[in-house]
Amino acid sequence: MSGSAKEDGFDLWDLKVEVVAPEGAKLWCGASVGDYFELHGEMLYLPPGQGMSIYSLASVLPLLAAKQRPTKDNDWMSTDAEIACPDPHCPSRLRITRTRLRRFNHAETTAVPLGDDDAER
Repeated sequence: MSGSAKEDGFDLWDLKVEVVAPEGAKLWCGASVGDYFELHGEMLYLPPGQGMSIYSLASVLPLLAAKQRPTKDNDWMSTDAEIACPDPHCPSRLRITRTRLRRFNHAETTAVPLGDDDAER
């Protein structure tokens, strides 16, 4: 459905991205099992005092915008949720969980107005 001045809303999932690993595994990425961050819209939130490796973050960032959007049940983006640590010697993974569907408005997220040419996009 094309947007309009009257209805310019869209939905995105909030995400929780958590470090998981086999029990007792030695992690080489500086993370601990249970470390996480949350993504609300475009804003990334880490708990106070907790960090995240930029290399681990780089491995998951390209997928987050797609994971935020509603997808069909058979789409692999709906079913696949774990991303391997980029260090081939580290057994950790980042598990992406959709936590809450949040409503956004086009006019509050961009300076580009909706117009009649939306059908061409």
